[in-house]
Amino acid sequence: MRHDDPRRLVEVEQVMGMPISVHVVLGHGAHDTDRAAPVVRPAIGRVFDHLRTVDRVFSTYRADSDVLRLARGELELVDADPMVEDVLREATAAEVATRGRFSAWWRGWFDPTGLVKGWAVEQATAAHLAPLLSEPYVTAVGVNAGGDLQLRTDPASDWRWRVGIADPADRTAVLATIDVDDGAVATSGTAERGLHVVDPATGRPATRVRSATVVADRLSHADLWATAAVVAGFDDLGWLADADTAQGMLVAPDGRIRRWTGSTEVTVVERSA
Repeated sequence: MRHDDPRRLVEVEQVMGMPISVHVVLGHGAHDTDRAAPVVRPAIGRVFDHLRTVDRVFSTYRADSDVLRLARGELELVDADPMVEDVLREATAAEVATRGRFSAWWRGWFDPTGLVKGWAVEQATAAHLAPLLSEPYVTAVGVNAGGDLQLRTDPASDWRWRVGIADPADRTAVLATIDVDDGAVATSGTAERGLHVVDPATGRPATRVRSATVVADRLSHADLWATAAVVAGFDDLGWLADADTAQGMLVAPDGRIRRWTGSTEVTVVERSA
């Protein structure tokens, strides 16, 4: 996303082990942010508070998190934060929807790390940022969590978020740009974080996709299907029929590209890595 718009309020914090930025785009004539700040700044703060709470509950790096206490048998589900049961339902549905390409239980205990970030950002956006769109001076709101985006726009506005899909072989280059008004964009693969996506069926890293970018209505879904695409591999788009994605792109380790809209593949590009 662009970061040089003088009409945009942006705040960045390190939460959930990554930089997360919150963006609020102001309407025409709102270059002076004094009018917006008293309402917008507290809402942005609530987003970060929400994400810190989620991290406290689900972190696999904090010994006192609910998830690790459950894994050690020190906490019963009924006594855990209610968010745990919500994410448990999401994770169960995700495993069924992806036909096992995603599983929060592949380690032998409940670890929804691959799902909870998108879910948390989606929830925080809906609860704390979307209400700002009723303010006359707010045009659009969005959260960027380590490159994964949940975006909302005032229906009366012609604003569009322009999102670039980076080339995993050259992070300074852009393979494509997409316009989003209301929706989410997530990218998974080996380009940014190495071999971090694990195939639940084998317990080994998934290596057959270098980058998978998915656009969907909800970030939890975009993130889920980007992960599932990496596990499925570049040559398998059979999962598209089960997915609720708007569009997406896969980049193979050898540089080939596949793009789709809905459940239909629209582009295959042969290119060198």
